[in-house]
Amino acid sequence: MAERFDNGIPADRLSGAEWRKASYSGAYGNCVEVAPLSSGEIAMRNSRFPTGPALVYTRAEMAAFLAGAKDGEFDDVLG
Repeated sequence: MAERFDNGIPADRLSGAEWRKASYSGAYGNCVEVAPLSSGEIAMRNSRFPTGPALVYTRAEMAAFLAGAKDGEFDDVLG
């Protein structure tokens, strides 16, 4: 059975996670980072706080979020 991760897990407990951030990230590291997990899920953390917490999403959840972001559904939060 695949390992299951809980949301809010300390990011440093995700051993083997290879974190990456977008090339659009600012010079001060103020960006989110993502890492695919062996379970098939995707972890996300704040790059300013690399030890956690990390939020863990299914591939379907991440795909839905990315599709919405690309479609402009969240543009209003930047106000």
